[in-house]
Formats: sequence, C-alpha cells, structure tokens
Amino acid sequence: MGNAYRSAMLWFLITIGLGIAPLAAHEVEGHAPTAGLGTVEFPTSAKSAQAQAAFERAALLLHLFEYEDAALAFVEAQSLQPDFVMAVWGEAMTHNHPLWNQLDEEAGRKALAKLGNTPAERSAKAATERERAYLEAVEILYSGEGDKPSRDARYYEAMKALAEAWPEDNEAQLFYALALEGRSQGVRNVPDYLRAAEISKRVFAKNPLNPGAAHYWIHGMDDPEHANGAIEAARALSKIAPDAGHAQHMTSHIFIALGLWDDLVQANEEATRVVYAHARATGKPVLRCGHYSEWLEYGYFQQGRYLEAGQMLLSCEKTGKAALAELKGKAGEARLAERYAGSLPTMRATAIIESGDWDGAAVKLAMPEMQDVYAQAETLFVSGYAAAQRGDLDAAESALASLEKLIASSQPDPEFLALPGYLDIFRDNLTALIAFKRGKHEVALARVRAAVERLQGMAFDFGPPPSVKPPQELLGELLLARDKPDEAAAAFSASLEMAPLRALSLLGLARAQVAGGYAEAAAKTYSKLVAIWHSADPQLPGLLEARAFLSRHDAG
Repeated sequence: MGNAYRSAMLWFLITIGLGIAPLAAHEVEGHAPTAGLGTVEFPTSAKSAQAQAAFERAALLLHLFEYEDAALAFVEAQSLQPDFVMAVWGEAMTHNHPLWNQLDEEAGRKALAKLGNTPAERSAKAATERERAYLEAVEILYSGEGDKPSRDARYYEAMKALAEAWPEDNEAQLFYALALEGRSQGVRNVPDYLRAAEISKRVFAKNPLNPGAAHYWIHGMDDPEHANGAIEAARALSKIAPDAGHAQHMTSHIFIALGLWDDLVQANEEATRVVYAHARATGKPVLRCGHYSEWLEYGYFQQGRYLEAGQMLLSCEKTGKAALAELKGKAGEARLAERYAGSLPTMRATAIIESGDWDGAAVKLAMPEMQDVYAQAETLFVSGYAAAQRGDLDAAESALASLEKLIASSQPDPEFLALPGYLDIFRDNLTALIAFKRGKHEVALARVRAAVERLQGMAFDFGPPPSVKPPQELLGELLLARDKPDEAAAAFSASLEMAPLRALSLLGLARAQVAGGYAEAAAKTYSKLVAIWHSADPQLPGLLEARAFLSRHDAG
C-alpha cells in the first residue's frame, strides 16, 4: 500500500481522535436541482460555478449508475477546470461498478494519470484534506496491490473513515453505503446490505431528491423479506430522476420482490422509453433487448400478457440484427453483439418457460453466437426442457449431454460468483424432468430436491429467476403429477416465498389445493390470479381455468 494512502489513514485517525472535521469554507457548494436527475450537495474546490455544475451533474449520473454519461460529464468538468481533482476522482469512479462486481483497472488508472504519474503526485494536487481523502480512497481500487476482494475491503475501510471524519457530508455517507454493498463481490451479504440501506435512508431524510440515497436504499432491501422497508424509496426514485433509465428500472427491484406486477411493468416501460430516446438522440441504433427489456418481458408474462411478451422477444431479435448490420465494421459493433448475444437467449428462455409453449416460435428461434457461459447454459437448458415436455426425450438427452460438457469445461467467472450454482441447478432440473418423463419418478424427485437445496444455500439474487425455472416450482409440478397435492402445495408455497405472486407458482398452488380438496383455499389463490391477470390475454388458459373454478365455487 502506497505512502499516500497510509498518510491519509493516519490523518483520518488524527481527525477522528480530535473531533469532527467541518467542510472547508472555500469549497463550492451545490444545492440547485439538475433537471431530470435530482439534487446533490457535493462541495468541491471548483473555481467556477460552471465547473461545479458540470461536476454535480456527473455525480448524479454516477449515483444513477449511468456510467458512460457520468464519465463524459466528469471529463467536461475537467475541461472547464484543469487539474480538477474531484472531477478526475469521479471519472475514475465510473470504472468501478461495485454491485455488478466489475472493475476496469486499466481505464481507472488512465483517468487518475491525468493528475500525475504517482499517487503522491496526484494527492499533492488536492486542495483540501477532504478531497485528498476521496482521491486516495479511489486510488486503492486501481493500485494493483492484492486481488480485487482485498482492494474492495481496503476501499471500504477508507470510505468508512471518510464518512466518520465528515459525518455531515451526505456523499461520503452514500459512497460508504455503496462500498458496504460492493465489498461482497456482487453476492448479497444481508447485514451489510441492511446497514447500507439504513445509511442511505438517513441521507434520504435529509435530501429526498438525492438519487443516490433512494438508489442505494433500494439495493439494500431488494429481496422479498425486506422489500417493504424500501417501498418509499421505490415510489420516489423514478420521480427524482425521470431522465435516467436506470432510475426508472431500479424501482422495479422492490416491485418484483413484492409481486407488484403493474408497477414493475410501468417502471420498465418507462425505462426502455428513456433508453430508446437516448439512443436516438445520440445517433445510436435502438436495440430492444437488454436488462430492462428482459424484466419487462417477464412482467408481461406475470400479468398474463403473453402476446405482448412474445412480441418483445421478436422485437429483440429484429432490432438486434438490424443494429448489428448498421454497425458492421464500425466502432461499437463488438459491444453491441455481446449485449445482443447475452439478452436474446435470456428473453427466449423466459418466453419458453413462462408460456409453456414447448414447440412454438421461441423454441425454434435461432440464437446468435454466444461466448457467455450462462447464456449458453440457459439456451441448452430450455431447449432440453422444452424437448422433454413435448416428449422428444432423445433431443432432451442430447441437450443435457451438451450442458454437462459445458459445465465440465467452464471456468469461474470473477464477475458472477454464483454462476456454478446456477449451472448445477440447470443440470439438476433438466436431469429431473427427463428422469420423470422416463418413469423414474423417485430419481427425478430426488434430483429436483437437490436443486432446491442448492438454491436455498445460495445468497438471494434479485430479479426474474436466474435459474429460469425455479426448482421449487418444478418440484411442485412433479409432485402434483404424482398425485401428492399436499406436498406439491408446500413446494409451490416455498416457491412463492422466494418469488411472491409469481403466476405459475400461484397457478400450481391453486391446482394442488383443488386436488387436495381445499376448495376455499383454492378459491382465494385463483382470485389472486384473476386480480393479477386483470389485463391478461382474454383467452389465456390459466385465466379461463381460474374463472371457471370460481364460477363453480360461487354457484356451489
């Protein structure tokens, strides 16, 4: 660890020992809202209001994880004031994506080099002790000393010290909260996440227009057990930053954890609208794929809007091919191809599992060349799953063999530490279904129970099921097929604990309750489905089934 960092930590200890350090009097403060992005109070030593305004806009974009735009805005601030230490700090921060477990070390070091060749040279340009602390903290991430987890741990300690030294600095508190969430390498650590949510909530109370406060509060509680505690932040964030696609989408982390499908769909419709408008405004091709589109497709399926969900899949394929043709041989082609090859398989997998159409257009959709192991695995899984469901067991066995070969040759992904667990769940689920279709029922149940146990041992992962088909749900379906309705109902209920109000699990639970003779319970479950499916396709089979049962139940 460099002398500059050691000196900063020594200064922190002295500061904490002597008392709380105030913000330097000559630092420029910012309070005015930035249109469409919220408000930040981030004093710096900027010498002009223009440079400070550019910095504040960049800081808001950084809080919103709009990293590319944030980097450009920090560079703009640098152009308005050479050697603007905090603008360089911010640019370096845009190359660290803690909750995605991504760090571009080369880009971060290149940004910092604008201030000098060594940490000591760069630190000397800081105008205040507070700014020096920010700079020397980010230096840790790009120091090359130790592996990424150890650097994240040291960075966390530096941000903790900074937050303690300047407790009135809301930004120090928020970046400390983010460091808390990021030190677990993209895998949820519940105590750290809840602590980060608590810190962010306090900042939100002081400045309810700060997007970072609402954003990190949401991230700290976006699991079914805690999501109710961040509903205020979810309701606020989209209004704080209407011009940020990620802000619109981020609210749905809470909505999905609570099964609030109408809210989730609205959030991601708005997120995709913002993203597509931004692409058109910057002269980029519109790609109707990606994270927000994947969530929107999933939300449509939960609402029973299968036709619209199917159109989204086809739109992803169509715009992906068009965008690749437009960028052929140009800058950005490789990155767009990677995004397309990562998103289309996920949208296809969702369409196949949620629709239950085992021989439809989604099954037959040709996939692009994929380098990502997860994309390859989910493609093989759903292809084999669909084949097994339609009775083509030879094709299912072939897909399973390819999946097992892929798993055997796969390497750990430092950005996706949970990958091995999901690969094993793919294999276990598919193996179980094939065994069940071959009449090996006990073998099948044992295998899917192993998948359930595996998933329960993993940290909770927000969003649509990363395993595509929740193993608890599959277990319930297999148990119901074996005429074990009580056990099936328990399995579906367990699935609903991890994915509240998930439509297929609710439908399975209702069927298990009917089979077990629990008509009143079934009526309540079917009623939930009918309410969720208020805008569903009129001829959706599950909807017709629910209405028919309720009609008979009411008549009885």
